[in-house]
Amino acid sequence: MLPVSNSGTTTYKRVNVEGVGIFYREAGPPDAPTLVLLHGFPSSSRQFDALIPLLAPYYHVLAPDYPGFGQSDVPSPSSYEYTFDRLAQTMHRFLAEIGVERCSFYLHDYGGPIGFRVILTQPERLQALVVQNANAYKEGLGEKWTDIARFWKDPALHQRVVDIFLSRESTEQRHTLGTTHPERYNPDSWTDEYTHLSKPGQREIQGQLLYDYRTNVASYPAWQAWLRKQQPPALVMWGKNDPSFIAAGALAYRRDLPAGEFHLLDAGHFVLDEKVDEVAMLMLSFLRRHVG
Repeated sequence: MLPVSNSGTTTYKRVNVEGVGIFYREAGPPDAPTLVLLHGFPSSSRQFDALIPLLAPYYHVLAPDYPGFGQSDVPSPSSYEYTFDRLAQTMHRFLAEIGVERCSFYLHDYGGPIGFRVILTQPERLQALVVQNANAYKEGLGEKWTDIARFWKDPALHQRVVDIFLSRESTEQRHTLGTTHPERYNPDSWTDEYTHLSKPGQREIQGQLLYDYRTNVASYPAWQAWLRKQQPPALVMWGKNDPSFIAAGALAYRRDLPAGEFHLLDAGHFVLDEKVDEVAMLMLSFLRRHVG
């Protein structure tokens, strides 16, 4: 597979989407097939810094930050509804604003529920699907979701769940739990993420999104039905040691995507922190066969 570009240089851009400034990373030739990378919580498009240069010689890569995350604007909850429906609406309009008519998606963590909503809004846009620890099955919900479910039932009574969810310890452990290679993890990742979570207004924003996550679980059957009917080309890569979205969530995709490609990787939730070369090789092989 010969590169279509000699440059993996990333550029950093902003675009106004209905009054909200959306920051995004872009790399690769604009005339190559487009790949949209949707990040997880509590990260940003920065989580793809090591992956983008490995993909950019072959593909046009876009990685946006959601409102309230990374370098994108942080509108007040009084003017912007922090729900997964609204984040997906903004991402859908972001792609329309910059002229993306066809693309493949890489979904991770929060990128899963946002991405599935974006895809179902305009299904003809999708070329191929890459899923990395982006859950769409109840079997994939780890033990911690039991406490979060109690928060969904009575938020006022279970505010400590939000405190734990946003704590420094939890922020670090999202990266490090399940790894056998702690030396591959850059502590700047979780210290910067925790700094962001500690900013004024973030507790309210992230608390609203955590509460709204219940709508994602309720949407699982609809997403599964769409996958089962449409059978998009799919690559499922999963950090099998992830305590939040456990390996059963990866295996569950097989029910609806029997022709998909599946890989359980010896890593935790943020697979790219320690397996970026392996992920890039798997993606390039998959995309070459299904996108070109």
